[in-house]
Amino acid sequence: MSTSLLLLLIIVIGFIAYFAGRARSLAQSGGKLSNLHSLPGYHGSYVAIWAMLPAALVLGTWLFAAPVYIDGSTRAALPDTVQSQGPAAVQLALGQVKSVAGGLLRLSGEELAALESGSANLRATLASKGVALAGEGDPYMVTVAKHFNAMTATNRWLMTVAVLLIAIAGGVYAIRNVATRFRARNQVERVILGSLIVASSIAILTTVGIVASMLSEAGRFFTMVSPFEFFFGTVWDPRFAAAGSGGASGQFGLIPLLAGTLYIAFVAMLFAVPIGLFAAIYMAEYASPRLRSTAKPLLEVLAGIPTIVYGFFALVTVGPFLRDISAQMNGLMTGNYQNFIQAQSVLTAGIVMGIMLIPFVSSLSDDIITQVPRALRDGSLGLGATRSETVKKVILPAALPGIVGALLLTASRAVGETMIVVLAAGVAARMQINPFEPMTTVTVKIVNQLTGDLEFTSPQTLVAFALGITLFVITLGLNIYALYIVRKYREQYE
Repeated sequence: MSTSLLLLLIIVIGFIAYFAGRARSLAQSGGKLSNLHSLPGYHGSYVAIWAMLPAALVLGTWLFAAPVYIDGSTRAALPDTVQSQGPAAVQLALGQVKSVAGGLLRLSGEELAALESGSANLRATLASKGVALAGEGDPYMVTVAKHFNAMTATNRWLMTVAVLLIAIAGGVYAIRNVATRFRARNQVERVILGSLIVASSIAILTTVGIVASMLSEAGRFFTMVSPFEFFFGTVWDPRFAAAGSGGASGQFGLIPLLAGTLYIAFVAMLFAVPIGLFAAIYMAEYASPRLRSTAKPLLEVLAGIPTIVYGFFALVTVGPFLRDISAQMNGLMTGNYQNFIQAQSVLTAGIVMGIMLIPFVSSLSDDIITQVPRALRDGSLGLGATRSETVKKVILPAALPGIVGALLLTASRAVGETMIVVLAAGVAARMQINPFEPMTTVTVKIVNQLTGDLEFTSPQTLVAFALGITLFVITLGLNIYALYIVRKYREQYE
């Protein structure tokens, strides 16, 4: 039985158990719900949990452990001549055996008998069934593949029986516990609390795992390249080393990439902050409810556009427009129609990224401005201040900590952007202050270093993890500081 069908059966058993538990609690209450400690729905949920949760846990454990056991048994069935060639040869043979095993399931009895007798070619027979096999195939593969198929079939049969029996046994056990004074609600809430803790733990452990993997690979990189050279180097030239050179050639200076990252993010913030902040002030203080209910969702649509679309917009529209307009301006002033703004430049990437960030600035700032207590507005207006004076002298100073936190969160979003920079700013890693020339960022070089069929054995590939952990620390610091400011602001008025 397939895993999806088995899961469906567990869910069906859970539904049956729910209604059975609910009906039993109603029967024992004698028609008066006040006799029950918990509502019938809690009793039904308790029985359903016992019917589904243990069975699902056993199924998950089985699906994880069974392939390991089957692979180990299949490796042991390989001939000694293969096992003596080392782990790589054993792993290759195991993969071929699995391919043969999948092909054997499509063969008729006569075709399988011909293979076992050696009168048919293994590769040609499997190819006729749409199974490609590297090499001609050795005779032992048929025997080992049959062993693999037999173990797989037995495993599925045992798994199906065990999981269904556990589901039924769990439901029966839970139904026997249903009684008028049974604390079913407490049991159900305890399971829900445990589920919430597990979900939170998964999120935390995922973050820890990501950081740990990046740190371990970055540590390998710093054993090959000096940390001082990486963090304070001003040249980025990670050319791949020639054979026999030890893979240590090239220069891995972070400063050009970090400068490009901060420069492009700064230009984007210069473009996004005024527009987004003024839009937030207008929608919060001046716009009518009807206009606000229409304009705010339309503005936030920008946040849902994929960044690759913004990149195409920069590459096809904004970049050529800035290039052509600069050529026209240069021609009017000097008579030389040569452009001074490159199509791929810091300005192009900053403008398009700023457009992407506008909804983040406006939405977060709008929410913060609307949280300023109404009493402050009324007090200012009551003292004779105009609406604009109230905004400038009362509302913005009161909302400033929250707005600063929102801007820091937006900046961390800008620092981590990749696709817009790839298409709009180029891949040139250099240090310069001219916004009309191309630069690149840390995220772009991470993509470049990990593109293609590479092995993580040289500094040219491991440097991506050092760049990643550096970017992680920067964005984490911005987020932590932003959250600190936002919480301080909230505590001020709660």
